[in-house]
Parts: sequence; C-alpha cells; structure tokens
Amino acid sequence: MSESQNNDLILLFDGYCRLCNGLVQTVLMHDKKGTIKMAALQSPEGKAILEKHGLQPEFADSMVVVSEGKLMLESDAAIRIGMELNGFRLLSKFASIFPRFLRDATYRFIARNRFRIFGKKEICYLPELKWKNRFLDNRLS
Repeated sequence: MSESQNNDLILLFDGYCRLCNGLVQTVLMHDKKGTIKMAALQSPEGKAILEKHGLQPEFADSMVVVSEGKLMLESDAAIRIGMELNGFRLLSKFASIFPRFLRDATYRFIARNRFRIFGKKEICYLPELKWKNRFLDNRLS
C-alpha cells in the first residue's frame, strides 16, 4: 500500500524506541475506525515517505504524520494523532491551546531523552499479523 493509494493518516514512528512502540499499541487499541496507517521510520516505506517530503531517510528525531499530503512533526503530529483516538481528543484539544514553541520544546526534551528514560529495543518493531492491514510494511503481507 503506498501513500498515494489511500486518504488515511500515516504515522511514522521510531521502530527502536520503546515509547514510540507504546504509542503504536495505543493507536492500535484506540483507533477504532482503523484510519491511521503506520510504518517505522527505518522501514523502506517510511524512508520513501520521508524522502518524498524532503527529509533525510535517516530522520528519526520526531514522529511524523502525513495527513492530506501535508507533513506534521513534533507536537503537531502528536496532537493530530490524538485527535483520531477514542479517549484522547480532549487531551489533544487541551494541548493545542499552548503555543507551538512550548509544545515543541517539551516534545524535543522527551524525544532527546526517550532512550534513557524508556529504553531502546534491539530490533525494529514488527507488528502481529492480525494488525498487518494497519501497517504500510509490505514484508507483513
């Protein structure tokens, strides 16, 4: 499934980050409509989307969301995903009232320290086969 074949949100996440993998699990459990498609930033699909939007394929400093062809990073990406998840809309609306420079500074602090606080996986996240339709990774087919 390529980016241009659907109008779903696309979430690119760091496949080695335990915090990011927790986010993936949260999306799987709370995105009841299944509108958020995902891929690891390190996957061929993730790298292709990054390159298409002018980011280096090694980019892993932020979660990345693509919505309606537009790229979102840092707190904007987190808020956009939260708006789609049952139980997280109010929190996302609340977060959005803060100025972006404050939200992004907080996001960057957490991102810089995520491996120290939450740990790092030795291998990139691969989802269970029951979730394969939610991921762009062609290796799951």
